[in-house]
Amino acid sequence: MSRSIAVIVLAAGEGSRFRQVAGADKDKLLADCTGRDGAVRSVIEQVLVNLPASLDKRVLVTTEARPQVMRMAQAYGCDVVSIESTGMGDSIAAGIAACPDADGWLIVLGDMPFILPSSIERVVAAIADDAVSVPVQDGEFGHPVGFGRSFGPGLQGLSGDRGARPLFKQGRVVEIAVDDPGVLWDIDVPEALVFASS
Repeated sequence: MSRSIAVIVLAAGEGSRFRQVAGADKDKLLADCTGRDGAVRSVIEQVLVNLPASLDKRVLVTTEARPQVMRMAQAYGCDVVSIESTGMGDSIAAGIAACPDADGWLIVLGDMPFILPSSIERVVAAIADDAVSVPVQDGEFGHPVGFGRSFGPGLQGLSGDRGARPLFKQGRVVEIAVDDPGVLWDIDVPEALVFASS
């Protein structure tokens, strides 16, 4: 029996630290970034390219202020959920509400373009009803994070800026050791657009 795991891509955050450095009109999700495959794409496109093809139920959560991100998401087969809040909790809840019947959910951050597809596949493979699966690099929890079915109500109950980390206490946490610095690498400032594997 194949499971239906839905991908929730969070792309509503304002990226204020990035804008402070790059300029108020610069959206980090649309900034050019050279992927680990050497191709130059926008940050959000790199994130979408890295999603394994087997994950065909995709939801991207963003704000009306990002029409280009919405178009890109649709081009990669995502349903787009538009919210007014930029809070991570609100974004997760809206994404889960768009596909509440999935067997599990993979929460992907829209500003993490350097995660290896193999790392994503391993996290997805470890999703179980009562478990959270999380990649671990050098002893640190990274992204994306997979949540089993039993976490649905808790995820839908999130709000504001609080993410899903408190839910880790409600089930098993399956740590997936990876050799992939990309699971910890988010784009907070323009310098981060260039992946350094050292």
